Amino acid sequence: MPGAIRQAFRSLRGGGSLKGSCGARGTVRAMSTAASKYLTGKHFFLDPFAERQWDDPSYKGGRITKSKEEFTQRVNDHHEKVGGDLVDGYAPFCKHVFVPNFLELPVQAVPITDSNEKLVQSGYVRRTPKELPVLSRWISESSLETVPVAKMLDVILYSRKQIIAERVAQGDKEEDVDAELPQVDWGIISIKAQDEDHEIPMQPITMMRNALGKEEGGSGVPMDRDKYEASVKYWDSHATIQS
Repeated sequence: MPGAIRQAFRSLRGGGSLKGSCGARGTVRAMSTAASKYLTGKHFFLDPFAERQWDDPSYKGGRITKSKEEFTQRVNDHHEKVGGDLVDGYAPFCKHVFVPNFLELPVQAVPITDSNEKLVQSGYVRRTPKELPVLSRWISESSLETVPVAKMLDVILYSRKQIIAERVAQGDKEEDVDAELPQVDWGIISIKAQDEDHEIPMQPITMMRNALGKEEGGSGVPMDRDKYEASVKYWDSHATIQS
C-alpha cells in the first residue's frame, strides 16, 4: 500500500464524528495531524488504501456509497459486540473481521460457467501508481443480467506496524508516518463483499506481487506453494466482477 495513493486521498478525507444507531461503545472520530485526517474507532482506523473504494472513480471492485463514518463506526461496533476476536489472515500482520453486508454490495466474484465464460476479459491492472501492473481477469457487471447481493463483508486489516513498513519502503519517512497514523493497532485496508463467512483464497497474481516485496507494492511475504496451489484451484473456476 504505497504512499502515493495516500497522498492522492489526503485532500479528500472528511472530518466529523458519528454515533452509531446500534448503541456504540465508542464514537468514530476524525484524528487530525499536520497533513491528514483519519477516521478511527476504538479498534480500527480507516486507511487511505481502503478509501479508494469510496473516492476513486476508476475503482472497479464495487464502490461504496454509505458514508465512511458510518462504515467505520459499524465495523468497530460489530467487533466489540461479538467479543473482539480477529480471524488470522495470510501473515501475522493481516487479520479479518467478517460482518453482515450492511453496505448491500453485490458479490465481487462468481463461478465461471458455460453461460458466462465468453464474458471473461483480461488485462494488465495496477491498483496504485507505484505498483507493477499485473495480468488480471474479470467479468464486467454490466454484461450480467443480475449480480446477487453478498451475504457478508470481509473487512481486511493490516497492523499499524506493517502499514508503516510498506510506506517507508515506498519512500516515506518512518517518523512522519508514525506521527501521522492514529494510535490504534489495526487499519482497515480493504473491504470485500462475498457470501462466505471466511477468507477466500488470495488471487495467485497477488501472492506473486507480495513475494516481489514492498518496493513493488507487495507485502514482502514469501511464496507459499501449498497456498498458491489452493488459490489456483479456486480462481481457475472463478472471476471477479468489475463495475
